[in-house]
Amino acid sequence: VPVYIAEVSPRTMRGSLGSVNQLSVTIGIMLAYLLGLFVNWRILAMLGIIPCAVLIPGLYFIPESPRWLADMGMIEKFEASLQTLRGPNVDITMEAQEIQGSLVSNNKADTLKFGDLTRRRYWFPLMVGIGLLVLQQLSGINGVFFYSSKIFASAGISSSDAATFGLGAMQVAITGIATSLLDRSGRRMLLILSSSIMTLSLLLVAAAFYLEGVVTDDSNVHEVLAMLSVMGLVYFVILIKYVYVQALVIGFSLGVGPIPWIIMSEILPPNIKGFAGSAATFLNWFTASVITMTANLLLHWSSSGTFTIYAIFSAFTVAFSLLWVPETKDRTLEEIQASFIR
Repeated sequence: VPVYIAEVSPRTMRGSLGSVNQLSVTIGIMLAYLLGLFVNWRILAMLGIIPCAVLIPGLYFIPESPRWLADMGMIEKFEASLQTLRGPNVDITMEAQEIQGSLVSNNKADTLKFGDLTRRRYWFPLMVGIGLLVLQQLSGINGVFFYSSKIFASAGISSSDAATFGLGAMQVAITGIATSLLDRSGRRMLLILSSSIMTLSLLLVAAAFYLEGVVTDDSNVHEVLAMLSVMGLVYFVILIKYVYVQALVIGFSLGVGPIPWIIMSEILPPNIKGFAGSAATFLNWFTASVITMTANLLLHWSSSGTFTIYAIFSAFTVAFSLLWVPETKDRTLEEIQASFIR
């Protein structure tokens, strides 16, 4: 889905449209939390069939990717699809020429050999795209959300299921903000700020759980610690909206959530995008499954230790973004690919 969105979107809207994918995911999570308050897990699993049933006929109305049509040599269909996506009154001549010119250049090296992966135009976007998607999950976000009720309960929060729904609602709201920011503020800056705030908030949660284990049973102390834990989990999904707007914070949902998917879809070379995009997605969800399966065990071992581990990976995401992630805002896919050819 992110690859398709990147290929059909105009460069000035690619970030916003790409983040809609993550927004849809967060809405689904929030609805699952909401329904979970009223129905058991078996009925909830059955209800998951409904969106799938709606999607299947809906796919019939989705236009084919113009870049794929051009790559297959279907020039008339390519131009018709691009015109449909851009609007009947938009001049697509220059964009069509850029896309076709890029594909001609890439088709010269269409047969990719293993040794070609040592070239910067291949290894660098592969490293960045796959690295960000793996680090996204190593920050522990799925472990936190899947076991959020247990985390709230262990932090001393009553009505933990309702608090979990509130967390899901917060994530939807902040992802909506991200949709409006990505094409204005840029991907790289938001990613760095987001992962920085995540690191600090995870350390806050780790410190709260650590102190809870060493202080006395004084009820007032535990009340304060419970508040700290809630603050940490809320700040896990919030980060600063604008530098000049006071106290509005957003987090995972603004940067680390949607941006790795967008960057992956933007920087992968066209002739390996299908395979590389599938590999990146597989590794992302494989890492997510590992985090989900180990989160409960880690929380039983040590709540503070679990969040410290997640904080370390989140801090590594900050360094990774500073050192290697390029800015792709306001650049066509062809311009991004040209920057890797050295």
